[in-house]
Amino acid sequence: MANDELILLDFWPSMFGMRLRIALSEKEIKYEYKEEDLRNKSPLLLQMNPIHKKIPVLIHNGKPICESLIGVEYIDEVWKDKAPLLPSDPYERAQARFWGDYIDKKLYDTVRKIYSTTGDEHEAGKKDFIEILKVLEGALGEKPYFGGDNFGFGDIALIGFYCWFHACEVYGNFSIEAECPKLVAWAKMCMKSDSVAKTLPDQYKILEFVKILREKLGLE
Repeated sequence: MANDELILLDFWPSMFGMRLRIALSEKEIKYEYKEEDLRNKSPLLLQMNPIHKKIPVLIHNGKPICESLIGVEYIDEVWKDKAPLLPSDPYERAQARFWGDYIDKKLYDTVRKIYSTTGDEHEAGKKDFIEILKVLEGALGEKPYFGGDNFGFGDIALIGFYCWFHACEVYGNFSIEAECPKLVAWAKMCMKSDSVAKTLPDQYKILEFVKILREKLGLE
């Protein structure tokens, strides 16, 4: 597939877009990166994702693949000769999808509440965030990675949130490492991978981005 045209429509702080960037890096696939302005979405984004009008969108030979975890699975299926991301065993593959779905349904909203709300909603967001991380830490168990011995789908689903942890700690006034030491140790190990280290923005850059969002919400 050397002559494939591959374009990624994305936004640099997006933990969802990071999934596709990491997966493409793991597979050593070259692609064209196009940064989107989410306040002024490009005609290409609106054309390629007319239903949700959201990033990330992977465009493969003119055909769009929307939703980040679907995109990671697509990358794994199309470029299956290098760095498998999903387990070959059907049950283990189902488990990986389950935890990816859990992260999608649960984690982002609590992160958003920590930096963008006040009062009871803010407190509930903090509580839920830590509870979700503890569930994920339990799922990790004593394994080095979510899928076992090798970095894969479950790790890709979660690791993009790691660069947002510092902002959550600043505005939530808690320590994630104190609450979930094994999960933080897992994240630090993932960061030793070039594909992760080169993809995740610096945590202080994310904090500055969050400050700008809070200013727009009148919270700073």
